[in-house]
Amino acid sequence: MAIAYTRNWFMPYRIVFQVMRLRLWTRSLKSKASLCTALAEDGAQEQMARYSKKTSLVLICFVLLSLGLCPPASAVAEVPVFTVGWSVYAGWNPYFYMQKSGILKKWADRYGIAIKVQRFDYAASLDSFVAKNIDGCTMTNMEALDMPAAAGVDSTVIIVGDYSNGNDAVMVRNGLTFDKLPGQPVMLVQKTVSEYLLERAMVLNGQQAQLPKLRLINTSDSDIVPAFMNNASNKAVVTWKPLVSQILADKGVHSIFDSSSIPGEILDLLVVRTEVLNRADGSGVKFAKAVNGAWYETMQKMTGSGPAQMQALKMSAAGSGDSIDSYKEQLKTTYLFADPKAAAEFTTGSVLKQKMELVRQFCFKHGLLGKNIKSVDDVGISYPDGSIQGRKDHVRLRFNPAFMQAAQQGKL
Repeated sequence: MAIAYTRNWFMPYRIVFQVMRLRLWTRSLKSKASLCTALAEDGAQEQMARYSKKTSLVLICFVLLSLGLCPPASAVAEVPVFTVGWSVYAGWNPYFYMQKSGILKKWADRYGIAIKVQRFDYAASLDSFVAKNIDGCTMTNMEALDMPAAAGVDSTVIIVGDYSNGNDAVMVRNGLTFDKLPGQPVMLVQKTVSEYLLERAMVLNGQQAQLPKLRLINTSDSDIVPAFMNNASNKAVVTWKPLVSQILADKGVHSIFDSSSIPGEILDLLVVRTEVLNRADGSGVKFAKAVNGAWYETMQKMTGSGPAQMQALKMSAAGSGDSIDSYKEQLKTTYLFADPKAAAEFTTGSVLKQKMELVRQFCFKHGLLGKNIKSVDDVGISYPDGSIQGRKDHVRLRFNPAFMQAAQQGKL
C-alpha cells in the first residue's frame, strides 16, 4: 500500500530523531544485560535474550507507529460475509454437508470471502430472505415468484438444483378417486406447491371444472402427518417427502398422483438477491462462483462411489435427522441436476419457460403475486435468452445460468 505524506520534507529528520531515541533505549537495555552474568542457573541467559528481543520488537513497533508506517485498523479490508438459508428437503440437505465437510469454506477461501449456512423452517427462510436478513435462500420456483418477487425483491436464480420427481404426492383412503374428491376434506399446506400439485392432478384427470368444489383444510407441515393418520374421517392429503413415506406406511392409504407426472414443474433452486449479485466491489459474483463450485463438488461426492459418497450421504441425511436408507429413498424421487451441464441446459432451454408459465398463472389465480396486481404480467420473469414473461419494466425474477456454465467449463 502506497502512503502519501503532506510534509515529505520533514521525513528524513523524523527518521533520524526516532533512530536516536531507539539507540538511547537500547543502551539502557544493554546496561541491564549485566544481570545475565549474575544468573547462574541453566537457561537464564536464554531467557534474558528473549526478553531483550521482545523489548526490541516493541520499540521497533513504536517507531513504525510514530512514523505512521502502520496502517490504521480501518485500512484493513474486511472479508465480505454472505449467508445462505436452507430448510429440510432431500435436494437442500447437501448444504448441511457442504458446510460441515469444509467444502464450502474451501471455495469461499479461494475467492477471499466467507459464506455462512443457516438452517430455517421453510416459511421462516423465505421471510428472512424477503427481509434481506440473508443473501441467498433455497426455495422452489413457485415460492421464488410468490414470495420475494411478489414482495418487490428483485431476485436471481444461480443454481437449478433439482426437480421433484415423485417427492410430492396426493394420497387418499378407501380407494377414493379424483372425481370423488370434491366435497371431501383435503389436508395440505395451502398456497404452496402442494396446492399446485393438487390442481394439476385434477386438471390432468379431467376434473378442472370441479376445482371450486374442493374442500381444502390448511394444515402445517409439522402437524399434517399425525392430523391425517389419527383421524380416519380425513380422506385425502397432499404433502412431500419424508412426510409422504410416513403416511404411506399405513396400508390403507395409497398415492393417486405424484410429481413424477409433472416433471420440471416443481423446481428446487438457490436464489440470491440481485442487488447482492451486482455489488460494485465484485464480491457478489465471487459469492455466486464459490457456492456453485462447492455445490458441484458436493454433487460429485453424492453421486460418486465408495467411502466419499457414503460420507456425503450420511452427513446430508444428518441435516434432517434422517437415516441413510430414508434419505436414499427420498433421493430416488428427486431428479438431481448433479452435472452442471444438465442444469445449464435446462435453464437455457424452452421447457423452463413452459413450466414457469403454468406456475405464474397459478400464482396469479390465487392472488399470490402481491397486492394490487391486476395482471399476471405485473411480475416479470427474465430468461437467459433475453426473453421476458410479463412486463419488461417490472422484472422481479431472473434465471442466470452463467455460474452453472462456468462450472461446466471448469472455469470456477
